[in-house]
Amino acid sequence: MRPTISLIAREAGMSTATVDRVLNDRDGVRGKTRDRVLAIANRLGYFVPGADVAKQDVRVDFVLPAGTNSFMTALGRHLLEEAAARPDVQARLHLIEGFDANKLAKKLYELRDQTQAVGLVGLDHPQVRDAIMALRDSGVHVSTLVSDIPISARLGYVGIDNRAAGRLAALLLGRFLPQHAEQKVAVFVGSLAYRGHEEREMGFRSLLSEEFPHLRIAHILEIGDDRDRAFAVTQDLLRKDPPHAIYNIGAGNQGIARALKEARPAEARSSKAASAHRIVFVGHDLTEATRRLLLDRTMDAVIDQNPRVEAREIVKLLVAAVKGAPEPSYLPRLQVIFRENIPEP
Repeated sequence: MRPTISLIAREAGMSTATVDRVLNDRDGVRGKTRDRVLAIANRLGYFVPGADVAKQDVRVDFVLPAGTNSFMTALGRHLLEEAAARPDVQARLHLIEGFDANKLAKKLYELRDQTQAVGLVGLDHPQVRDAIMALRDSGVHVSTLVSDIPISARLGYVGIDNRAAGRLAALLLGRFLPQHAEQKVAVFVGSLAYRGHEEREMGFRSLLSEEFPHLRIAHILEIGDDRDRAFAVTQDLLRKDPPHAIYNIGAGNQGIARALKEARPAEARSSKAASAHRIVFVGHDLTEATRRLLLDRTMDAVIDQNPRVEAREIVKLLVAAVKGAPEPSYLPRLQVIFRENIPEP
């Protein structure tokens, strides 16, 4: 059956009069509205004389948390590079205080009339969910990145399986630490308001319970992905109740490492002696900083996700959706990096 103006209007959530104005190239329609109608008409197979949706420019905005997180800095750079490599994409990057749902939701509402697609690393919070639904209802495509917010209003999710990542961290600690003797573990969390961090913590607990019951989570410490706070919290932990292992779910590895290094006896600071340091340290994301920490043996393993791959995939996903040719979302592979298999930059 040939698609009709009524069908396009229903798919777009607009009046038939608005769709008619777009399809007949009349004035009085916003650019974003025109782009959405043409994309839907193209997807449904409605012939629009003179319109080539595939050649239209796409406006995309990315919203990431601000702060000292090296991974997020790299991700933002890769997003802009991937967008710049495509002549049909105009992209902007917005940095929002990472754990403030009000500020994040406000920015998302502001973008309703300014963009065609949004990729965000966001909190799983009612205000943020409502803002995503408002974007969807206004015709903006939204995809989550790194940490998911699983609601129907979002187009898809680009990022690792965070629960699997937490289970992998537990497996590593279980293999690193002595067997059959109680070992205390300290877990550092950016914020459980990030679903990705919550899922990692759940996966970590799950595998410890199943495979390594002698490993006990003695502390859960929230550090807001801030390296200075991570340093202070680690210093306090080492004074009061040193653990046998540390698992850092989010950012702040540099602060934890600084405290560990300062706490080592002077004679144990050479590279050979450092290999026998008491506290096993596992974290996430290969950056220039964690690369150095693996090399000097302060960190034992890094669970990596590739920000360049994630940037490429979310740009593809959002641009395809705007142009009426949706692509499936993609889960990048997890990779464990040790001192001996650090890839070239």
